[in-house]
Amino acid sequence: MSTNLVAARPDIQALQASLIRDVANAGMGRNDVLRFWFGESDQPTPGFIREAAMASLAEGETFYSQNLGRPYLREAIAGYLGNLHRTTVEPNRIAAVGSGVSGLMIAAQMVLSPGDRVVAVTPLWPNIVEIPRILGAEVVRVPLTVANGKWSLDLDRLLEALTPDTRLTIINSPNNPTGWTIEEDQVDAVLAHCRKHGIWVLSDDVYERLVHDPQRRSAPSFLRRYEPGDRIISVNSFSKAWSMTGWRVGWLATPETLSNDLTKVIEYNTSCILEPVQRAATAALTEGEPTVAKLRKELSDTRKLLVDELSRIPGVSVPDAGGAMYVFFRIEGFDDTLALAKRLVEEAGLGLAPGGAFGSEGQGWLRWCHAVDPAKLRDGVGRLKAFLGR
Repeated sequence: MSTNLVAARPDIQALQASLIRDVANAGMGRNDVLRFWFGESDQPTPGFIREAAMASLAEGETFYSQNLGRPYLREAIAGYLGNLHRTTVEPNRIAAVGSGVSGLMIAAQMVLSPGDRVVAVTPLWPNIVEIPRILGAEVVRVPLTVANGKWSLDLDRLLEALTPDTRLTIINSPNNPTGWTIEEDQVDAVLAHCRKHGIWVLSDDVYERLVHDPQRRSAPSFLRRYEPGDRIISVNSFSKAWSMTGWRVGWLATPETLSNDLTKVIEYNTSCILEPVQRAATAALTEGEPTVAKLRKELSDTRKLLVDELSRIPGVSVPDAGGAMYVFFRIEGFDDTLALAKRLVEEAGLGLAPGGAFGSEGQGWLRWCHAVDPAKLRDGVGRLKAFLGR
């Protein structure tokens, strides 16, 4: 028998395991734990979306479909994006994929090679920054800061990091976990810089509809500024705005010149996605604006409730933010928030995500998903107060 170590390659061994899962695993199976650790609504997918999938199943639509998705779904996505961003998006730029995270992986596979330099605005959902590392790329982090009580981007620092040898920049706005949302002039500055140096922009737009400003339909967008020849890839998902986390369906909007190669990469990843899911996704886009509006109103209300309650607790800091479904906050005197998050599960029955899961910049912070019933939030804050009181 060989004595050589049987193991994954070093790049895989070096990946950081999800600390969110680490905490959640400690609390799963316990009925007394309030779960705010994952980024999802506590409401099931709306009935009209589920019914579209059930009708498809009843019709026996269970066969392979096109790599890029059925034409009707690609056309629906293109029409939705064109209307949302007041621009023209051709269906040949769209690929429907098996989840937003699958879209991120496929996008990275399309443009990254081992040794490439990637710049990401952080803290950030760990999946996004670990994907380039799986492919052997180097990730440089540009941290957000808190300025005047609000999460902010140091634009000069980002542009300085986007050197001519950078292959890709990753921007998630609204941001998970902070809720930071990029400004229109910042989009213009980053895009002009990336055009000048030939840098790809990977825009994670999963939360673009979940902005707190009721006057905005969506967050400022790179996709809205796309011109032929631009190196812009937008990744999106049905998970958040339409409460479809378990369905695992999303899309990519890419330059039209990537279409043929994208077909190959999707074939070698997942081949295609289930047609009943595509029917459900189409229904979400064509009938779902009231659903999105309802969720946005609920998130506005629950965010205000949670921020107000947390702000009354001595030693708690809650910076303002422009979007998403999270409050990213810190408690004075608790720097190891992985240990704190595990204690909160064990001692208070309160499940929050540790900030360190989103990178070193998040150490000392906690993420609380507020896409839940207000009564749960009040109960959760009460448990936090009781824990701190002890």
